[in-house]
Amino acid sequence: MTQDELKALVGQAALQYVTPGEIVGVGTGSTVNKFIDALASIKDQIAGAVSSSEASTVRLKALGIPVFEANAVGELSVYIDGADEIDASGHMVKGGGAALTREKIVAAQSRRFVCIADESKLVKALGAFPLPVEVIPMATARLVRQFAALGGHASVRVKDGAPLVTDNGQHILDVTGLHITDPLAFESEVNQWPGVVTVGVFAHQKAHVCLLGTPSGVKTLTF
Repeated sequence: MTQDELKALVGQAALQYVTPGEIVGVGTGSTVNKFIDALASIKDQIAGAVSSSEASTVRLKALGIPVFEANAVGELSVYIDGADEIDASGHMVKGGGAALTREKIVAAQSRRFVCIADESKLVKALGAFPLPVEVIPMATARLVRQFAALGGHASVRVKDGAPLVTDNGQHILDVTGLHITDPLAFESEVNQWPGVVTVGVFAHQKAHVCLLGTPSGVKTLTF
């Protein structure tokens, strides 16, 4: 089974966590795109979606799914999103698609986080995937030095020859060389650094369920 087929499998499986008549929190990325495609098949049964990125908003609207601003709605019953890494406790690294800040906001607005991923994303410890950190540009050089003090190497994410600009108008640092053994403490520490908008460790907003695509089918992990 190809990776694309595994993504479609977990995207379809996530529909069982969608409550009829309610607004669904929708994440960002290639796996979530498969979920959005599946969601279109039941769009008449839901009130709409709150999206974590401009890209997902465009895809949802193109399929006829109403999109609401986060501030216009209350608590969401479920948020469905992918991950770049997830550990055995449901802690994740996210932000490969540069939407981590809005993803964390919608996750915090939701009672339940359902992670959809293929089995290659399940890791013993976070850190092999470069950790995305959304930052205010004037703080970049100092934050690079702070990550270096932790043993990490941070570099500005570039797109088309220039620093990538997020949906929020900020930049992304990608940090390699980290071995994150205490995700909660790490997230809390980095969140305090001036100039950090959002760190891509999702420990305070961890997954409650992970639907993992495997060659033998969807494996459900509950945390």
